This record gives sequence, structure tokens and C-alpha cells, in this order.
Amino acid sequence: MNEMTLRVTSADGTRIAYDRKGTGPAVILVGGTLDDGAENAPLARLLANHFTVYNYARRGRGASGNTPPYAVAREVEDLDALIATAGGSAHVYGASSGGALALEAAAAGSAIDKIAVWDVPYVIGDDLWPRFNQYIADTDEAYKAGRDEELLELFMRLTGGPDADIAAGKQHPLWASSVALAHTLVKDTVIMSGYKIPTNRLARITQSVLVTTEGPATEPQFAGLPTDFFDRSAKAITAAIAQTERHTLDGQGHVVAPELMARVLRTFFNQ
Repeated sequence: MNEMTLRVTSADGTRIAYDRKGTGPAVILVGGTLDDGAENAPLARLLANHFTVYNYARRGRGASGNTPPYAVAREVEDLDALIATAGGSAHVYGASSGGALALEAAAAGSAIDKIAVWDVPYVIGDDLWPRFNQYIADTDEAYKAGRDEELLELFMRLTGGPDADIAAGKQHPLWASSVALAHTLVKDTVIMSGYKIPTNRLARITQSVLVTTEGPATEPQFAGLPTDFFDRSAKAITAAIAQTERHTLDGQGHVVAPELMARVLRTFFNQ
């Protein structure tokens, strides 16, 4: 659990929890799937030597509020509230589904300077749709029934997580906190446009975008996905947006080493 002490009020009155560290140009970090801001905390500390870094818990996560009904526009407003707090404009880094949120915000006209995204999981390829369509249907049903643990299991099986890993996960002290965030999996599907790349919206983005991914995805939890899963998505994002740079960070897993990402972001945001 990430202890965030500061609060900003979003347009619909939801209180969003965040941390602020460092001095310099503003950078906002947007967490991905099942993250309450804890995953980006080490990166925030490293970037704070060069930037004023805002790391926040997306709505419904950690200490942030959760006002229904859910909509992508509400999450964009949350980011806009942070941008306003940061002085009216900011660079934005988004990991995984957080990258999709950063791109949606830019397409919607948020005051973002430069955008960097990591491993955004849009689904590219007919071979993948049966698996993802089944997941979307199953999670919708589990969500409506309030079966949060099942949501988490469905997500682990979607990417090909072995049953042994799922069984081991349930014994792990962090399982309960992951179950508490499981409702956000359905919301991330909405952020991801049902995992279909929103090419027309992305084409509106005029900012410079750094599109980064891991190399071939060979981690056991991704056994059900092609090894070029994130690369396919990155190529499609790069093709949709006018101004992009493309980097592959070989040897990284889906949770990128903060030291490496800090160096990449420092170079890009300072260009």
C-alpha cells in the first residue's frame, strides 16, 4: 500500500490521493493495471532529482475516492486536476493501461507537454480476439455479481498465467490487496476501449510521444500471449500518432526497472 498524503478534488468531487516530490518541470506518473501508485513510487523518487514528480492513485485505488458511474472522462478529469495542481501543464508517463489513459487524455485536449508510455496492451491480431472477447464477457459477469477474486483469476488466466502461479498467488500476503483492486480490471477494459486501439482518437494527438516496450514477452505469466504482443501494440500506436519515438528496452519484464526508465524519461522530457 502506497501512503499518499496530498489530495486534489476532481471535477465530479472525487478526492484523488497523490504524492509530490522534487523540483523542476512537472511530471505526472499514471499507474497501470492493479496499481495504486506503489509501482511507480521508486521511479518517482529517482525522477525527483530533476523534476517535480506527481505520483497518484487512480480513482477507486488506494486512498483515492470512487464516485460512480465510472467513465473514461472522469479519469481524464482526475488527470486534469493534477495538471492544474502542477501549474497548468505537465509531462506524463503512463505504464500499461495507464499509458492508454495518458493517450486518451492527450486526445481529449489535456494540457500535456510530452507523453511517454510503457507496454500499452492494445490487442492487435485476429489470433487474440477469441481469448480477449471471452475475458471481457466473463469479467463483466463476475463484476456484476461482485466476485472480485474471480476477476483477478480471470485476468491471470487471460495472459496465460499457470494454475500453479494462481494457487501460489492466493497464499501470498499481497493477494488480498490485489483482490481489493480487482474491480478496476473492468474499468481498465473501458480505458483500453475493450482492448481495441482507438486509432481515430490517437490521430488527434499533436504532442511528442515516446512509445516504449519490453523486448519479447517471455515471462511465465504471459505464456498465453504471443512474444511480440506489446510490440504489435507499440507499432500500431506509433503508426496512429504524428510525432513519436520508439524504444525497446530488452531484458525488462512488464514491471520495468525504475533506474532504467528514469534515465529514458530524463532524456526524453529534457529534449
